[in-house]
Amino acid sequence: MVRNRREELYVTVPSLFRCPISMDVMKSPVSLCTGVTYDRSSIQTWLSQGHNTCPATMQILPSTDFTPNLTLRHLINVWLQHQPAISPGATTTPSSSAVTKSEVLEIVKNLNGEINQLSTSLVKIVEFVKCSSENLRYFASLSDAIVNVVGVLVDCDVVEVCESVVAVLDLVVLENNGVKEQLNKEIFRCDIDRKYLSKFLMILRKGKLSSRIQTARFLDFIALDTDSQRKIAEEQGLLYELHVFTSTETNRFALDAGLSALIAVSTTRPARKELVQFGIVQTIGKILSGSETARAVVEKSLKLLETVATCTEGRSAIGKCEECLLAIITRLMKSSRAATEHGVTVLWSVCCLARDTAAREVVGKVNGLTKVLLVMQSDCSAGVRQMCGELVKALRVGNNNRNYSKSCLASYDTKTTHIMPY
Repeated sequence: MVRNRREELYVTVPSLFRCPISMDVMKSPVSLCTGVTYDRSSIQTWLSQGHNTCPATMQILPSTDFTPNLTLRHLINVWLQHQPAISPGATTTPSSSAVTKSEVLEIVKNLNGEINQLSTSLVKIVEFVKCSSENLRYFASLSDAIVNVVGVLVDCDVVEVCESVVAVLDLVVLENNGVKEQLNKEIFRCDIDRKYLSKFLMILRKGKLSSRIQTARFLDFIALDTDSQRKIAEEQGLLYELHVFTSTETNRFALDAGLSALIAVSTTRPARKELVQFGIVQTIGKILSGSETARAVVEKSLKLLETVATCTEGRSAIGKCEECLLAIITRLMKSSRAATEHGVTVLWSVCCLARDTAAREVVGKVNGLTKVLLVMQSDCSAGVRQMCGELVKALRVGNNNRNYSKSCLASYDTKTTHIMPY
């Protein structure tokens, strides 16, 4: 009898149906670029904690994108439908949130009160939305759910509570792009934006790494128009902290999020000028010089550098940073097409637009002319091909001047002409 009861309670679960992280039956299976499939909530948690590897293989991830594994999801659903003997307490059912939809509805309606109560409520919401895509969609569909959660930031100065708010919003936006506009309108309406933005600044200064990554990513999400981009850049200390975050962290996801946020908000000349003063050119030079820098980070670094190169101060700083120039030349044709085109645009801005002779010298020394010619012959855009043509002319002039100087010195050293008197 005991054996029969055990057989009723425990049914063998195909290992393919279990998430390698939680070991529970997957509810929303998604596959990484490594080919390994995980439950969506588990892998999102893993990535949000700052990891840059596949948990099962420990390979460094060239991309953090994942694809829904619809075939596996169908197989799991079919398998579950054919398990009528499974009791509610059996171990084969997918892990479900301890928080029910009705509880979340009540929490959203009464999201106020003491800090401890707020913290508990937000933790329950995070647990609920992490559980499945269905829960995320349900939460986002609730009337005033997003407004009430983000509203907690207005009068709260507790870092941990603000981190929970950002964790919820980050998960919701990742699943539903339509929420971005709603959040943008809520945060930047009237004069309330400063109360919200100051809390993001606080997390960047005092929060844990995963929360800082989520905050940088969130700022990128809500910078949808020129007004919001300007307000974020003008919030005292926020642009600086984003630069510090990008320049001090080596975590691939931190760099990706920090660079994305800086690109999104550096749309005005004052913002770009400030970044140059903070030392963004030197920061990017170090990032690009790294031997294990991820492709996505290289692309975003060069894109930000291209943005900075649109102002005089930026072009001047790039021309003076030999490490940065050498790194750009090294990265040409070795990353994505977009990265190469950003790099060419930066070189053109410095060598042709600014006519920086010192920069031309540096580029010429590392065989930059050959690299530019290779790009010119590749499948690049018409605009980039034209810039390559102008770069070739500028670099050839520099090479000719150097060769002429060397030939003059050589003739002086080896062919001395003596003038005899009459």
